[in-house]
Amino acid sequence: MSKKQKLTTTFIFLVILLSLVIAPSIALAEPEVILPGIDFNVNSSSNPEDVVTTVQILLMLTILSLAPAILILMTSFTRIVIVLSFVRNALATQQMPPNQVIIGLALFLTFFIMGPALTEANENALQPYLNGEITQEVALQEASMPFKQFMIKQTREKDILLFLNYAKLEKPKSIEEMPLRILVPAFAISELKTAFQMGFMIFIPFLVIDMIVASALMAMGMMMLPPVMISLPFKILLFVLVDGWYLVVKSLLESFH
Repeated sequence: MSKKQKLTTTFIFLVILLSLVIAPSIALAEPEVILPGIDFNVNSSSNPEDVVTTVQILLMLTILSLAPAILILMTSFTRIVIVLSFVRNALATQQMPPNQVIIGLALFLTFFIMGPALTEANENALQPYLNGEITQEVALQEASMPFKQFMIKQTREKDILLFLNYAKLEKPKSIEEMPLRILVPAFAISELKTAFQMGFMIFIPFLVIDMIVASALMAMGMMMLPPVMISLPFKILLFVLVDGWYLVVKSLLESFH
């Protein structure tokens, strides 16, 4: 072994030795990492207010988890969003307006239409329950009453009888006796039928424009040109001239009674 190789081997040996001696001391000198811990304890309480607060939190979490179903099937949201989607399809504008705009508009129109029912539910059910004036069962009954009154006005009797006959129940004598498990699905299918009827009426003028454009193109021998490309500007022009969004929203508001 040459002198140069001996020096290289000695240097590598010293480096390894120093690393073995210094590394443990550096590790011991490093401060310990303290991780935060979270502890959940369930304690007993002799104060009824603590129990009421816990029940209120659980009730709010339950309502939030059911909020999408309540919004879709117990309010005017279903009819509004379907009709607005029909308008977009009739115009054949692909994704204009976007889904976010349609859903947002439908949501705020729903809040506007359901404002009286929400106000009544807040005054007769939520606030008295939070103040401890009524029990939870009474609060749920009072909160459901304005929604029942709204849904029963929009629901066809034939749809209600369908579910009553299937469940083998007698026809209730009052709205208070109408169970939600009967009223909600009946209201949903009634809303679907009404929305599709309005959608059909919206499609008619745009269908006439498509037929006129298609006939004109065939008469000129331009059968390879898609009629949708030519009819789309005329549809948009007609919709703007008649103030279509105003008419659609007005028809939706007047359809709820």
